[in-house]
Amino acid sequence: MQLSESAYTAAASSELRLLVDALDSIGEEVDVELSNDILTLEFANRDRCVVNSHRAARQIWMAANRSAWHFDCGADGQWRATKTGEELWAVLGQLLHEKLGRPVPLKRA
Repeated sequence: MQLSESAYTAAASSELRLLVDALDSIGEEVDVELSNDILTLEFANRDRCVVNSHRAARQIWMAANRSAWHFDCGADGQWRATKTGEELWAVLGQLLHEKLGRPVPLKRA
C-alpha cells in the first residue's frame, strides 16, 4: 500500500515511538535512543541495530548483523518486509532474542 507523504510520516513516526516504548521495558541490557526518526539500539558488546524512517521510499528500514530489511506499511497498519513478508516487530524480537540470549516479547501498545 502506497501512503501519501503525510500519512507515511505520521505512521512511521508513531511506529518508531511505539517501538521505543516497548524497548524501554527491556531494561539496561539495551541502550535505546530515538533521534530524528532514527532509532538506535546498542547492546553491551557494542553491536548496534538501527531502525529508521526512510521518507523517500516511504518505508521503515532496519539494519543489524550485516543484514538489512525494508518494511512497507500494509493495509492492516503492520509493517512487513518487502522480500520476506516478515513483520517488523517479529524481526526485531528475533534479533533481540539472538543478542540477549533470551526471548524478548515485544508488545505493541
